Amino acid sequence: MTRFREGRREDVAAVIALLADDDFGAGRETAPLDAYLAAFDAMRTEGTNHLIVGEQDGRIVATYQMTFITGLSHRATRRAQVESVRVAADLRGQGIGRAMMADAEARARAAGCRLMQLTTQKGRNRAQEFYDRLGFTPSHIGYKRELSP
Repeated sequence: MTRFREGRREDVAAVIALLADDDFGAGRETAPLDAYLAAFDAMRTEGTNHLIVGEQDGRIVATYQMTFITGLSHRATRRAQVESVRVAADLRGQGIGRAMMADAEARARAAGCRLMQLTTQKGRNRAQEFYDRLGFTPSHIGYKRELSP
């Protein structure tokens, strides 16, 4: 059984390994561990930005990041932004992803959110099918722009 909990600093290396374990992340997650640890520390101080990990027998097998956003649109709806969703490659198809998203929804509801949103890259077809099965709708077109230092 997978137990979901708040991530700890000592989990960061395992989380980065999950994020890097696919075609999209392999070329992207190449920063030194110190950079990821600094980002984790910053997330912790923000208070609304959470790293969640799924653990089985002491192994980190899944992860997601959840950020709570309070805003004025949609009748001042508080929303939960879910990002960096991953399940270990050798455990996919066993229901961990479904359990993880149920955990995310429970956390979002407990935080007073009335909307849970996420984005996924266009080429992640299996992920899109997964989110469709969970009742998410592709209601928006997302854009990103890299900001150079």
